[in-house]
Amino acid sequence: MDKLELKGKWNELKGKAKQAHGDLTDDDLKYEEGKDDELYGRLQQKLGKTRDEVVSWLRSL
Repeated sequence: MDKLELKGKWNELKGKAKQAHGDLTDDDLKYEEGKDDELYGRLQQKLGKTRDEVVSWLRSL
């Protein structure tokens, strides 16, 4: 998932991610410009998945 795709669809993806995993918080899903890797890292820790798995999961939402 490239940065523009992530940035453009983030609010929609965030809602779907929270529906899929109720334990995700706004802090877990906080998107900041230029900190994509940090976001993926938080999701990796919370979900217990690799970066590629997280990216694939977000694409599937």
